[in-house]
Amino acid sequence: MNATADKIEAVKRWLLAKKPALGDIDLDLDLIESRVIDSLGFLDFVFFLEQLTGRELQTDAESVKAFRTLRSLRDTVLAEPAGAGT
Repeated sequence: MNATADKIEAVKRWLLAKKPALGDIDLDLDLIESRVIDSLGFLDFVFFLEQLTGRELQTDAESVKAFRTLRSLRDTVLAEPAGAGT
């Protein structure tokens, strides 16, 4: 498994610890619309992601769409920065 896949699994575990009734989370499930993440939990979620990635994340209105699904998180927030590991 690569680093991004490991991070997605960590995010899934974190979310499922908060909402165990889900059992699993599809990559395309809208985490906000489905109330997996609510407005109060969003800041907690961003803080967790910052710890996981080791960097501060943008949370302005435009960037929030990156947090909506596991797929968008994988492709943006959790993706290895260009040139990482080289």
